[in-house]
Amino acid sequence: MKPTPITVVLAASAMVAAAAFWPKVAAQTQLQPGGSEYLTIRWDGRENTHVIRPGGQVEFIGAQLSRLVRPARCNERSFYLNAAMNGLVKEGWEVSAMTPDDIVMRRPLGR
Repeated sequence: MKPTPITVVLAASAMVAAAAFWPKVAAQTQLQPGGSEYLTIRWDGRENTHVIRPGGQVEFIGAQLSRLVRPARCNERSFYLNAAMNGLVKEGWEVSAMTPDDIVMRRPLGR
């Protein structure tokens, strides 16, 4: 289907409007003082568990987790996620939300 001239004009207008407002939207989404930042701990087995930090940096923590000695009857996932959370609490993070696969932690800005 070939676009009509009015469709082309409307699409171009929408792109120009989006470009004009994008800097304002981007500025509003920047972290503001007094706000919070978030990270995610993603369980993907001991070797592949990783932390996604606020700037998008992904940190695989399997090497640190493998140094821990897990008691034989202790659940692997719970044990290692607990260790990861406790390490992040020392950096000022606190649990914000949980899903079956992720733990989301927040930290107030200005630290």
